Amino acid sequence: MRACVDIGGTKVAVSLSPSSDAPLVGRRSEPTAKTGDNDAVAVQIMRMIDEVCAEQGIAPADIDRVGVSSTGPFELRDGMVELATPNICGGIAGPARGLPNSWMTAIIEAPLARRFGRVRVENDAVAALEAERHWGALQGMDHCAYVTWSTGVGVGLCVDGRALRGKNGNAGHAGHSFVADDASGALCGCGNLGDVEALVAGNSIARRFGQPAPDLFAAASGGEPHAVEIVDALCRVMGRMIYNLIATLDLQRISLGGSVFWHHRDFLLPRLQAQVDGKLKPLTRGVLLVPAGLGEKVGDYAALALLD
Repeated sequence: MRACVDIGGTKVAVSLSPSSDAPLVGRRSEPTAKTGDNDAVAVQIMRMIDEVCAEQGIAPADIDRVGVSSTGPFELRDGMVELATPNICGGIAGPARGLPNSWMTAIIEAPLARRFGRVRVENDAVAALEAERHWGALQGMDHCAYVTWSTGVGVGLCVDGRALRGKNGNAGHAGHSFVADDASGALCGCGNLGDVEALVAGNSIARRFGQPAPDLFAAASGGEPHAVEIVDALCRVMGRMIYNLIATLDLQRISLGGSVFWHHRDFLLPRLQAQVDGKLKPLTRGVLLVPAGLGEKVGDYAALALLD
């Protein structure tokens, strides 16, 4: 039996599956732990796995492997992944970001490996990329990317049929790149001022504009002029990041997910596509931005894709 774990800056979800071809069962989700010691998320995951097992009538000892799809970045300590995640670890940017801890990293892989043995941890966007290539909108694509626009902004990259990982598994952190001249005083949890995530991520919108992201996008979808102006500016930032990925890696298709994008995809997708179309046509001609084929389940299946 396999445990599939999806760690985000907002929530942690746990599901079980007997194989990569079987459906997920027993999904549980709760807010990501952000208080206590810096192993709190790992402790939370182990408790949630036990609870799902109890609900499904499965002995926790039958869990022989765990796939963890997690928001990053990562640091390696003794070869084990720890999360240096701006939306979880409050020590990175300091008290100004308002997180209730001073963690520089959150310990993840070592406690899970001690308990369950076989554990694989990958960046959530890389894992979602693999899920989209296996079951979703990127099937048959050898040059592609998955982009999540959610609490944070993350990217999984594939070139020549190979997912890119980097020295610590952090390839694809384009959300911490700079694409705008105006930093706007927007502080990212990583400590950057004015990077993509600081400007457009779900957790930054309320701080910047005094309005929760769902309310802002609903107003824009309804045609309220000021809201449309703000959302168009957000799409320019995201669209420039996406164009830079295409220009750098010569991609065919990009699949998009994440709560900010997904709940407003019909409104946002044409605006993002417009930021790509017509720019350096030998690189962008025919490149499509598409909604994630796995929809809102992409995070759950991302963890399962790690266990093939």
